[in-house]
Amino acid sequence: MKKILISTLLLMASTCTLMAQVKLQANNIDEVLKAMTLEEKAMLVIGGNRKIASADNSAMIGGQGKRVKGCAGNTQAIPRLGIPSTELTDGPAGVRIDPRRNNDANTYYCTGFPVGTALSCSWNTQLVEEVGKCIGNEVLEYGCDVLLAPGMNIHRSPLCGRNFEYYSEDPLVTGKIGAAYVRGVQSQGVGTSVKHFAANSQETNRTNVDEVVSQRALREIYLKGFEIAVREAAPWTVMSSYNRINGPLTQENRELLTTILRDEWGYGGIVMTDWIGLRNTAAQIHAGNDLMQPGNEAQIKDVIEKVKSGVLAEADLDICVKRILEYLVKTPTFRGYEYSNKPDLKAHADVTRHSATEGMVLLKNEGQTLPMSDAKKVSVFGITSYDFMAGGTGSGNVNKAYTIDMMQGLSGAGLTVNSKLADPYKNYKAYQHSLCAASNSDYWPWGNEMSVSRSIIDTQAKESDIAIITLGRQAGEGWDRDEAGDFTLTDVERQLITDVCNAFHIANKRVVVVLNMGNVMETASWKSMPDAILLAWQPGQEGGNSVADVLTGKAYPSGKLTMTWPNNLIDLPSSANFPNIRPAAPRQKGDNKKEFQDYTKHVEGINVGYRYFTTANKPVSYPFGFGLSYTTFSYSKPVVKATKDGLTASITVTNTGKSVGKEIVELYVSAPNGGLEKPARELKAFAKTKELQPGQSETLTMDVTLYEMASYNEATQAWETAPGNYTISFGASVEDIRATAPYTLSKQHTVKCHDVLKPDMEL
Repeated sequence: MKKILISTLLLMASTCTLMAQVKLQANNIDEVLKAMTLEEKAMLVIGGNRKIASADNSAMIGGQGKRVKGCAGNTQAIPRLGIPSTELTDGPAGVRIDPRRNNDANTYYCTGFPVGTALSCSWNTQLVEEVGKCIGNEVLEYGCDVLLAPGMNIHRSPLCGRNFEYYSEDPLVTGKIGAAYVRGVQSQGVGTSVKHFAANSQETNRTNVDEVVSQRALREIYLKGFEIAVREAAPWTVMSSYNRINGPLTQENRELLTTILRDEWGYGGIVMTDWIGLRNTAAQIHAGNDLMQPGNEAQIKDVIEKVKSGVLAEADLDICVKRILEYLVKTPTFRGYEYSNKPDLKAHADVTRHSATEGMVLLKNEGQTLPMSDAKKVSVFGITSYDFMAGGTGSGNVNKAYTIDMMQGLSGAGLTVNSKLADPYKNYKAYQHSLCAASNSDYWPWGNEMSVSRSIIDTQAKESDIAIITLGRQAGEGWDRDEAGDFTLTDVERQLITDVCNAFHIANKRVVVVLNMGNVMETASWKSMPDAILLAWQPGQEGGNSVADVLTGKAYPSGKLTMTWPNNLIDLPSSANFPNIRPAAPRQKGDNKKEFQDYTKHVEGINVGYRYFTTANKPVSYPFGFGLSYTTFSYSKPVVKATKDGLTASITVTNTGKSVGKEIVELYVSAPNGGLEKPARELKAFAKTKELQPGQSETLTMDVTLYEMASYNEATQAWETAPGNYTISFGASVEDIRATAPYTLSKQHTVKCHDVLKPDMEL
């Protein structure tokens, strides 16, 4: 008996020694997993952010990085096993960390790049990849491991507060731009987190709303962009959204996070939750959520208890832990990268200044008002001209060293800004910010425009060569926009545009409107008044310089809209079922007593954006894909050839104008009649020319696979490309088709899928 006891003790000592010797390496992940205790496994799947701040988790927020101040979150360290803590940082328009640290004279500002809508409207994946490389470099050099970006949700309605972070109403644009962004960031040896997976197309009650969507609409519209990014760019992480889809919370939905994401798409990275408190941790882990953010002690305890009680299978937990270990060995922290805290911010500022111009969209340019070749003295109206918006609010914001406003940009371009007008605006700006500070608010309402008397405007018309009016709109995380005074003009703005246009036109002088916003607004009722309209978006910290570059002709606009600009909100099918337009639809008490669970029915199905407007032949203010140039282009020699996997299409684009420029060609496919109901045309590819001199041509070639042409058939639970005669259209916009060519498919192409994510109520 004594010998047995001694042998047992020796074995235990040997085992403990072995466990102590195991340190995480890229080639021993299974060994490390085997050496982990249940408590250590529970720690690893829960973020290391903070303890519970309140009983209902309402205070669970980011900004609690352990190594890098201001990071949104981190993973837990287990020193015994050589497992480090890694840092996760926002966000889509640039790294979001605190610029200052206690007892440290250095600053840690990051570059504010153009917002998602601005980048996507460049339709230039190479440019987006270049921006991603710069952002990824700042992630790396500031000691972070993962960027919580890009945002890839669909613009279902212009009122969604976070549309500025997202790319388009179209899933192909979303996927291709998102994939380019991911490739750029991850080329620097750091990770991304594509978000918010999925159908997070509203901010109102975002943590508990049930998005009721048909299987077809989910597959074709709301999931397709994520699928493209996952297949083409392999993001390190995916972030599951707060909301529900057809009943279950996405964070607890195995059909979404495992069946579709992993089994069908072949995703091999980790899934993390969006920043929420304690939910059903066992259900989250079983669904395939590997990492719960931002993390608290109650969640660790919950995992341990659920495994011990048998509610959560330890095998499910082990799957998540192994995936996190596979993530960890890729990180710069694990590799021991010695970050500098000194990225090249000057070089990155040059990139943001250039990239912003390529995403700007020229909506109107009567009489070649732009570029302003002869103007010397400028009257600049609009409070946003003097308080320019580089980006949106919330986690999509960036703590940057500066923002160039319109006055600075125009002055830097050699123009004289009329000081008699500038000084009152500066005073008004200071007054508004004092009100903001008094109310402890992070931003003031940009729609609160300053009134300008007609007599002052008349004086300006006499003294200046041209007028510029900047209209601003702000939006952000956690709230959706209103229709009145946000989507539409305020009364003061309408009067300002009317008076300025009248006064300057009487003096035979031009008026330019610059739109400084991240989202769509109503333009149909007033766009006839100014001579030119430039959609500058929220173009990053160099915004005033970027706008001035385009206005003066130093740069040229080559962007096109990646979303429809409707005449009215009511024209959108989604408006019948969107918060801030219709009342919330109570369904049952949510998990959090402070919130109610309501639902949003996507009754429009796949008829989102241009898919609806072109099919219904309904007029819009500006169609999807629209954008003017300082030059003109012709399309010729359309060719479509069948390939083994689909088709190859080519078109020759020629610069027929007198200025240099780039052109975007959009490839639309119209399906044969019969079978599934289809939109009049759907975007299936796009390409952008190089810079073309007057008279210069380039032939663009685009490939489309049969799978990319398919529609989702709920009756067969399969992607189907129907046989028959197709029309392939080469468009300057969805409404401006320049050339067509036929394509014939002899037999149906089918890709079978799982029967999952069924709606839990009638649509």
